[in-house]
Amino acid sequence: MLSIVRVIACAALVLQFGAAAHAQSWPTKPIRWVVPFAPGGSTDLSARVMAENLRPILGQPIIIDNRAGAAGTIAGDTVAKAAPDGYTFLVASATLVANMSLYKNLPYDFIRDLAPVSQMYFSTNVLVVNRKVPVNNLAEFIAYVKDGKNTVHYGTAGHGSSQHLAAALFNQMAGGNMVHVPYKGGAPAITDLLGGSIESIFSPLIEALPHIKSGTLRPLGVCGFRRSPIVPDTPLISELLPGYLSTSWNGIFAPVKTPSEIVNRMNQALLKMLTVPAVRTHFAESDKEPVGNSPAEFRKFVAAEAERLREQVRISGARLD
Repeated sequence: MLSIVRVIACAALVLQFGAAAHAQSWPTKPIRWVVPFAPGGSTDLSARVMAENLRPILGQPIIIDNRAGAAGTIAGDTVAKAAPDGYTFLVASATLVANMSLYKNLPYDFIRDLAPVSQMYFSTNVLVVNRKVPVNNLAEFIAYVKDGKNTVHYGTAGHGSSQHLAAALFNQMAGGNMVHVPYKGGAPAITDLLGGSIESIFSPLIEALPHIKSGTLRPLGVCGFRRSPIVPDTPLISELLPGYLSTSWNGIFAPVKTPSEIVNRMNQALLKMLTVPAVRTHFAESDKEPVGNSPAEFRKFVAAEAERLREQVRISGARLD
């Protein structure tokens, strides 16, 4: 009996030593970042900038794997069930936390199955319309969506996305008659907005900015806490709808059983990456506020976000089961 106990103890030590050695040598091959949305959208564009600038810090390339669909559920499930070896991470947004309130039967548990690594940034959206919409400012748009004669369609990156929650909250507070049109990402929604198939999007600024600059889209209102220095003449929506606020964020997660040593090493690499001038410039140009925090701080933040987003999902009336 004593021999069996010794064998088990020795085996445990071998496994522990092996895990520690693996963490110390990590990374030895390319790392996969799973992005929940289509290429070209806000989350994807920022993920690619971060990945490129993380490469010299980690000494290995970061491969972007776009897994669009089901409001991020496909991507979240992919990472939750991936090998916890430090070579698969999730580039998550508030959308995936909102999914906990949108779906009755998710194939994974966002809180239980994913380990927070670090929050990357806060972001806000801007209400934009195509030039065919006969309004010149936010006040006129509010009157337009309240008029029962007009059907105003708004595109989003999917049910529960930041675009969806921002628009649903606006529609409720304005007493409007807007119709949701979900897409598999922000980029295809912008394409249809430019083509006139839909009238509006509460878009991440980075996705709409080239078209704002070219004059093909008109910005009417900013969804966040403050006016954007990029579109300084565009008012906060809360200036006309007091109490309105809709923000989003982005962060990196790992499969929950990923060794803490690897999670902490990725965390430190991410914090260093956030100081790189090219990354800071990208965030400034897309109106994103860099954060960078510890895994414990990020976990606490996500728990609070789950409560906030539960209320916004209730307002949106969205259900996906």
